[in-house]
Amino acid sequence: MIILNYLLFAIFLCLSIIHVSWALGSSWGFEDAIPKNDKGEWMLKPKKRDSLIVGAGLLLFGLFYLITGNILQISLPPFAIKATSWMIPIIFLFRAIGDFRYIGFTKKVKTTAFARKDTLFYSPLCLSIAVIGFILGIS
Repeated sequence: MIILNYLLFAIFLCLSIIHVSWALGSSWGFEDAIPKNDKGEWMLKPKKRDSLIVGAGLLLFGLFYLITGNILQISLPPFAIKATSWMIPIIFLFRAIGDFRYIGFTKKVKTTAFARKDTLFYSPLCLSIAVIGFILGIS
C-alpha cells in the first residue's frame, strides 16, 4: 500500500508545482485549465494568489499521504487523520463528478479546449485520486 502513498504524493507535488508556477507568472497550461462557457468566456478569473493557495493546499495533501504512510514522521491527532483521509478523496470525487455544466464527467459544455482536456485528463485524474484515497482511507 505504501506505493499508493508515494503515488499520491507525486501527483499532488506535480499539481502543486504547476499551480505555484502560475502564481509566479508562468502561463504554461493555464489557458486550457480554466473552464469556459460555449462562447469561450472563462467561468473563473483566478488571481495569482488563488493559484498559490491551491498550490499550497495540494502540497499539504501530498504531505498528508507521506505522513499517513509513515514516510514522514509527523504526529497528527487521530481524528485529524481520519477526517482528512475521507475529506481529500471526497473533494476529488466531487470534482470528477462535476457541476453538471462546465466541469467533470457530468458537464454539458463539451466543445471547449478545457472540456476536451477535462474529459481526457482532469476528471479521470481526479477520480483516480479519489479511488486511491478511499483505498488508503479504508486500509
